Amino acid sequence: MMRHDIVSRLLEEGAIAVVRMADPDRLLRVVEALRAGGLSAIEITMTTTDALRVIEHVATEAPDALVGVGSVLDGETARQAIEAGARYVVSPILAADVIRTAHRYDVPAMPGALTPTEVQHAHSLGADVVKVFPASTVGVGYFRALRAPMPHLKLMPTGGVTLTNAGDWLRAGACAVGVGSALLDKHAIAKNDYAKLTENARTLRNHISEARADLTDDTEADDVE
Repeated sequence: MMRHDIVSRLLEEGAIAVVRMADPDRLLRVVEALRAGGLSAIEITMTTTDALRVIEHVATEAPDALVGVGSVLDGETARQAIEAGARYVVSPILAADVIRTAHRYDVPAMPGALTPTEVQHAHSLGADVVKVFPASTVGVGYFRALRAPMPHLKLMPTGGVTLTNAGDWLRAGACAVGVGSALLDKHAIAKNDYAKLTENARTLRNHISEARADLTDDTEADDVE
C-alpha cells in the first residue's frame, strides 16, 4: 500500500496496539490474540528485545496485520525498521529526520508532540498523524481544547488511553488512539491466557464503535438543524 492508503486504514482501524515486550517469542501469539479481537494495527516498539527481527517475523507471519514500529528516535532506526517490514513509523519525539526518512520510503510518520506549538510544528514538517504524548499528563479536556483552534490536525493520544475511555478521546476529536498496557495484561500473558487479550481487544473495539456511532448521530443532528 502507498502512504495515504496506510493512513486511511489506520484511521479506519481507530486504534493502534502498542506492543512492548521483553519476550519476543510470545509476541506473535500476542499479535494473533489481538487480531482475533479485531485489532489489526500493531506497533512494535524499538524497546522490544531484538525489535528488528521481531518486526520482520511478524510482518512475514501475519501479513494481514498492519505492522508498524514505535519508539523511533532517529532516521537511521526508521530506515532499518521499514526495511524489516514496518509500514508506519511512530516516535515519542518530534524529529525531522524520522519524518523525512519515513516519507522517502512512502511510509506514514507519526511523531510525538504535546504543546500546541509542537503539534502544529509536527504538522508543518509533514507528519501524517501527530501522536499526542504522554496524553495521561493532560487528559481529554486538554485534547478537546487543543483541537478547537486547529481542527485540521490528525491527532492520536497515546499514554493514558484505556479500554473504556478510548471512546472519550475519539469524541474529543482524536482520529485514532494508541493503547498499550491496558491491552497487554501482563498476568494473562504470564499464564499464557491469550484469550484475555482477545477479550480486551474486543472491549476496546466496542467502545470505539460506540463513540463513532455517537459522532455520526451528532453530525446527522447538526445537518437536520
